[in-house]
Amino acid sequence: MPYFLAVDAGGTKTEFALADEERELLRVRTGAIQRQRVNEQTAQQNLDEALSQLESLTGVAMQSVRRSCVGTSGITVPVVTQWLREAFAASVGGELLLIGDVEIALDACFPGARGVLVLAGTGSNIAGRSSDGTIVTAGGWGPALADQGSGHFIGREALRRGFLAIDQERPTTLLTRAMQHWKLPSLAVLIEHANTKPSPDFSALAPLVVAEAADGDPVAQEVLKEGGQDLAYLAGLVIQRIRKMEPASNGSFLPPPVAVAGSILGKVAPVREALTQSLRHTYPDLQIIDAPADPITGALWRARQGK
Repeated sequence: MPYFLAVDAGGTKTEFALADEERELLRVRTGAIQRQRVNEQTAQQNLDEALSQLESLTGVAMQSVRRSCVGTSGITVPVVTQWLREAFAASVGGELLLIGDVEIALDACFPGARGVLVLAGTGSNIAGRSSDGTIVTAGGWGPALADQGSGHFIGREALRRGFLAIDQERPTTLLTRAMQHWKLPSLAVLIEHANTKPSPDFSALAPLVVAEAADGDPVAQEVLKEGGQDLAYLAGLVIQRIRKMEPASNGSFLPPPVAVAGSILGKVAPVREALTQSLRHTYPDLQIIDAPADPITGALWRARQGK
C-alpha cells in the first residue's frame, strides 16, 4: 500500500500528516523546521522528532513513503529549500514536492480549482488560481520586504505606531506592554533592542497587540485594521490579474471565491473583518469562505496527485 506524507512548515510550528490512498493515519506537530526561523540543529531535531512519532505510532517506516509534499514559507530562499531537500532525502523515501505554504492552503480550499487564498500567520502571502489552472501570487517577499497583515507585521507596526504616538501625543499602552514582554527597563533600551541585528521576533508581540486592541487601545486597533486592509489590497491585485487572464462571460467578470488561512486570519477577528469589509467594498457579491483553511489537507492532496 502506498503512503504519503504531507507537511505544513510554518514560521513557528510544523504539522505533519501521514496517509494512505484513502485515509489520513496520523497527524503530529512539532516546532519550526523553516531555516529562516530556526538554526539547522533545531530544525533537524524538530524534523527527527516528528518522523519518529509517525513511525512509532503508525508502524509505517518513513523510507516506505511514496511521495511527500512540503508547503513552506520562504520557498524562493535557497537556504530553506536546499536544507529541506537534503533533510527529507536522508530521512524519508520517495519523491519530494516542495511548494509554497500559500499554495497548499489554496489547494485545501480549491483543490486544482479556481479561487484565491489569503494566508496570514507569522508571515503572509496571497495566491490565486485562474480557470485555466495558472497560479498568480502577491506579497510573500519576506519580513523585511512584505508580510503585510502577518504576526511579524503586527508586532513591528505596533512599535512603529507606538513611537509615532509619542510624537503625536496620543496615549497607548503598546510600548509599555512590549517592554514588559521583553523585560526591558526603559524606552531607550526598547529602541536599542528593536534595532538590533538580527532583528528580534516581532511576531511574539502580536498577541499583546490583539489583547490591547480588545481593551480599547486605539493605536493597537489601527494596526490590526491596517493589516487586514493591506491583505485585501494584495488579494485585489491577484483578482485583477486573474481578470486579465480570463475572457469575460457575457461582458461581466465573476471574481473567484476567496478563502483565508493562517493563525492571524484564523484567530484575530479584527484583521479578518477588515480584510472582508475592504474586499466587499470593491466586490460586493464576492464569495468569502470564513472558515480558515486546513493547509495540511492541501499538501496531502498534492502528495497523492503527484503534481
